[in-house]
Amino acid sequence: MNRARAFARREWGPLYTTVRTALVTRTWRAVPMTLGAVCLTGLFQLVQNQTWGYQPVQDIGSVRAEDPLWLALLRTPLSLFVPALDLPVWGALAQILLVFGICEICLGRPRTLMVAYAATLAGTLYARAGIALGPGHPLGLPAADAQVVDTGPSAAVVGLAVWVCHRYGARVTMGLVVVAMIVEVLVKNNLAGKEHLAAIAGVLVVIVVFAVTAHFQRAPGSEPGPEAGSVAEPEPEPGPEAGSVAEPGPAPEAPPGPLPGSGSGSAPVAAP
Repeated sequence: MNRARAFARREWGPLYTTVRTALVTRTWRAVPMTLGAVCLTGLFQLVQNQTWGYQPVQDIGSVRAEDPLWLALLRTPLSLFVPALDLPVWGALAQILLVFGICEICLGRPRTLMVAYAATLAGTLYARAGIALGPGHPLGLPAADAQVVDTGPSAAVVGLAVWVCHRYGARVTMGLVVVAMIVEVLVKNNLAGKEHLAAIAGVLVVIVVFAVTAHFQRAPGSEPGPEAGSVAEPEPEPGPEAGSVAEPGPAPEAPPGPLPGSGSGSAPVAAP
């Protein structure tokens, strides 16, 4: 029990503390973007199940590999919030609420959106590359997958999970996420499973790029501070600044005058 508790504290302790502190101090104000994403996903689900709403949702958020690339890139941001029709919507809502919420608190809104769209875009681009490679290639896809509607938050959720685990040192959890996606592809070799692996690969590439950039941005020629044990030289006392007026000192004593009757050639002048 103690080992399990120590492992949980080491693996999830910093992540849990960050999330709990934010939710206790700020409540729902800690995750406004996540709540907005949940509402938007629920709205798209409601509209696309109406006879009048299916086609408009497809026009603004449906991505297929057979579409022109510019159109797919244009629809990709909203495709993340369009639930797949063949999956229960509560799964997409739960994924967004849990993973997006944790990442919004731990990574911030800009980085959460960046990672989510990078992972989704990696999956979208892989679909085109896989179809071009063909089913005979280990990374290839059958031509029929070009017509599969590619929407939903799953690729973004997987990418965000990998990123936040890396950021907070949850290495075992990150490894379990990767293994689970590999098992998914082995069990059900379809477009969605391979896109999840592509999303993980894209996020890992971004992590490596960030690490290398941070390494080279460290200034190797920065001036080192004083070494331990060294005695700093005393600074000279500041003198009077330029333009300052020195305070007058005591007036010098006047020299004594001639004594009366001393025979001096000059006679004292009487005051009027």
